[in-house]
Amino acid sequence: MQIRVLGCSGGIGAGLRTTSLLIDDDVLIDCGSGVGELTLDEMCGIRHIFLTHGHLDHITFIPFLVDSVFEALVDNPITIHLQKETLQMLREHIFNWQIWPDFAKLPDDANPVIKYDVITPGQQITLSERNLEAIPVTHTQPAVGYRIQEAGGGSFAFSGDTRGTDRFWQVLNAYPDLDILFVECAYADHEEVLSQIAGHHRPSTLAQDLRKLHHQPAIYITHHKPGEEKQIMRELAALVHDRELKALRQGQIFEL
Repeated sequence: MQIRVLGCSGGIGAGLRTTSLLIDDDVLIDCGSGVGELTLDEMCGIRHIFLTHGHLDHITFIPFLVDSVFEALVDNPITIHLQKETLQMLREHIFNWQIWPDFAKLPDDANPVIKYDVITPGQQITLSERNLEAIPVTHTQPAVGYRIQEAGGGSFAFSGDTRGTDRFWQVLNAYPDLDILFVECAYADHEEVLSQIAGHHRPSTLAQDLRKLHHQPAIYITHHKPGEEKQIMRELAALVHDRELKALRQGQIFEL
């Protein structure tokens, strides 16, 4: 299983793209602006999108992806896996014929280029010997992280957007063979009030949550707000002494 980091920033700027992970060549975890790093041929290979939640930085390139390769999706639609609340957001605020066409009804109702699969926290889906498990996290709207396991191979987990939470770590503790963990830390500690309002980790809260993890996967920190990357990593290094934490970078490729 290959993981390609298309985007992992909490914002945009030169060299910064928002969250999207490409699994092998056919599955996206979130669909932020990082999807713009794909070629048209690579976009045509996407068959599934798993969304963590409905915030714009995680869904913003769904409309452009589908529009860019529309003809290739006729009779070969993309399936978007998402919670019911996220589906409602997409229908009401994005694919509403005003912001963007409703691609779940194009080219016609019987043959749409996107289909929806409503998932619930705790659900597991198997795609070509890869098992994806949706794990509830604590954010400002219903959100999940994912654990992805390849049959007979490696596994990794992605927190999505979250603040201090419990269930995510409880689930991961049941899988001591976890190879890699991508976990968010959006703000530096001086942004305590904003991080609480926004439902994101800062170094002090992530340090507390990491104590709940019982084993030692490689850990990469994602979703930094632009300009705070170095400060966030310095603060984490001062707080977490029993683990090596690395900043996730756009363009990284992991082989499991």
